[in-house]
Amino acid sequence: MHWKDLEVWKQAHSLILVAYRLSNSFPECERYRLTSQLCRAAVSVPANIVEGNARGSTKEYIQFLIMARGSLEETRYFALLGNELGYLNASDYDQFEDRCESVSRMLNGLLRALRSKGPRRLA
Repeated sequence: MHWKDLEVWKQAHSLILVAYRLSNSFPECERYRLTSQLCRAAVSVPANIVEGNARGSTKEYIQFLIMARGSLEETRYFALLGNELGYLNASDYDQFEDRCESVSRMLNGLLRALRSKGPRRLA
C-alpha cells in the first residue's frame, strides 16, 4: 500500500499542520528553541512512516514506525511544555493531545499488524 493511502500517515500529516499553527502563538524568543523542536519532532512522525513504507522489508518498516512513535512522544512533550509555559491555551492543548493519542493508537495498530505477519520482503 502506498504511504499516501495510509490513514496513520494522513493523521500524522494533519498533526504537523496543527503543530505549525499552534506554534505560531509561541513568543518570538522561542523561534529557535521550543517552536523549532516541536515542529521538527512533528515532521519526523509522518516522514518516518513514509521512509519505512518505502523500505524493502517488514523489519525495516517496523524500525521506522518505532522511530515515528518516538518522535510522536517528543512532539507530545514539546506541546506539554508549551502548554505549561503558557504558550497554548488549555483547549488547543487538549485537542492536540487527543490528535497525538489517535496517531499513537494507529501506529501501535500498524506495528501489531506488521509483527503478526512476520518478516518478509515488501513489494
